[in-house]
Amino acid sequence: MLLALVVSLLVLAAPPAMAAGDIERGFRIWLERDLWPDARRMGIRRATFEAAFEGVTPNLSLPDLVLPGKHRKARKVKGQAEFIKPPGRYMSEKVLAWLTQKGRDLLAAHRTTLQRTAERFGVQPSVVLAIWGRETSFGEWKLKHDPIRALATEAYLGRRKRYFRAELLFALRLVEDGHVTLEKMRRHRASWAGAMGLTQFMPSDIYRHAVDFDGDARADVWTSVPDALASAAKQLRDKGWQAGKTWGYEVRVPRDFDCALEGPRHARTIREWVALGFRRTFDRAFLPERLDERAFLLMPAGIYGPAFLMIKNFLVFKEYNRADLYALFVGHLADRIAGMEGFERPWQPVKMLASDEIKFIQARLNRLGYKVGKVDGFLGPATRSGIGRYQKARGMRRDCWPSRALLEDLRRSS
Repeated sequence: MLLALVVSLLVLAAPPAMAAGDIERGFRIWLERDLWPDARRMGIRRATFEAAFEGVTPNLSLPDLVLPGKHRKARKVKGQAEFIKPPGRYMSEKVLAWLTQKGRDLLAAHRTTLQRTAERFGVQPSVVLAIWGRETSFGEWKLKHDPIRALATEAYLGRRKRYFRAELLFALRLVEDGHVTLEKMRRHRASWAGAMGLTQFMPSDIYRHAVDFDGDARADVWTSVPDALASAAKQLRDKGWQAGKTWGYEVRVPRDFDCALEGPRHARTIREWVALGFRRTFDRAFLPERLDERAFLLMPAGIYGPAFLMIKNFLVFKEYNRADLYALFVGHLADRIAGMEGFERPWQPVKMLASDEIKFIQARLNRLGYKVGKVDGFLGPATRSGIGRYQKARGMRRDCWPSRALLEDLRRSS
């Protein structure tokens, strides 16, 4: 019922026009004229609304904003690490080793809770711990942002206004319904996108998936480890997690393999990948009962790093965070907490082009007929595959990586 109400409120007008130097004034007008009527229709009292926004101003340092006029370049804003860091740096061995050891310690410390969680929701203990580890370093990483301010900024100035507006209304409803006090929500802070708690839930996901698992009649993802872990497991299950299955496999790629076959559009059965010469790393074999599962190839660094065959549970990780590197990090960390080795093939150093340069590559490849989909500046399998096809047609070395040389070649092409 509540979800349907929020959806019905999202046929919205854009924020009012504003002068370049008047963002804060425009923000206050938007709160009063646009947001308050919808908050009131959701059952949020005026006192709750005013307390939430007292003294709140837009945070122009957040990622993903569309700023007016001179503010557009007023401050260099960092993007999400999953999208701007080279794969080898994001998959830092130092970080993974620390999280692995800490995760194994917590596996023992919370064994009873994790066993109960696995029995109820069908998600392996190591997977739940990996979510906790990636999201907040098992609660040791201190979140930086006021959740109301972050969500309101993104709802007013962000690239995805409709999404963040809905999440902002849910955050207010959490306070109104007594799930959490405004003071506690702010004390424990949030990510830049407004994700909260030990395992980083967006406000709407707290309504959908949070559960009471410590028996105190309150689903507390902020301070209760049992509640946070069980809620993460429930969210994965609700989004399609397949119990008893892994997320994917690191594989050895056959010599002279065409890296342009990366991505979901080239998915085939594991049996077919084996016929093409793919083998599991560390001389493991695929289980016979898994051979007819469909999988797609993921090569986050092109030919300059490990390769993986991904199955459905990898896509469930991406429902938690849409970045391929995030999902890979969580899956790999889960395996290591459960006792497996690190990567067999090392990550080689590669340089990341700027987002605008990736957009140029995507737009030019689309124009030349190497369809890569959306021009968004994010480097994913479709873009790397398109690069590989272009390199093959041009007689270039196929590495499926957006290098400076590739960029210059595309600039020269007509």
